[in-house]
Amino acid sequence: MSNRLRTEIQEEEAEKEIVVKEIPAKENPENFFTNLISKGVISTEDVTRALPFVFFLALLGMVYIGNRQFAENNIRDIDKLSKEVKELSWDYKTTKAEMAYHSTLTEVAKRVDTLGISEAVEPPQKLTDNTEVEK
Repeated sequence: MSNRLRTEIQEEEAEKEIVVKEIPAKENPENFFTNLISKGVISTEDVTRALPFVFFLALLGMVYIGNRQFAENNIRDIDKLSKEVKELSWDYKTTKAEMAYHSTLTEVAKRVDTLGISEAVEPPQKLTDNTEVEK
């Protein structure tokens, strides 16, 4: 660019001018909702005023769904715990019956027979104290 004339440079710059094309704005598709909002009973102002209420309804819906999930999880936990309680009750009853069987006189006699202890043949005697305590 050092040996060129200024007019040549200006001509080249004029050729390089940016051509700005205007793109037409997209129009909304023609359907029921866009017609209702733009041309119908409901205006855009009414829609924007109703947005907080719509958000409130959406929040209530989410709370309802969450509450239902929580309740179903609680029901599942209750069912699981009731089954566990039944099983533990059966174990308790079985253990209690075995203990009652093993604590009978004949079973105890069989177990202590290996230790060399036998059942008493005579009835127990009552011990009495003949001395009186003075007050």
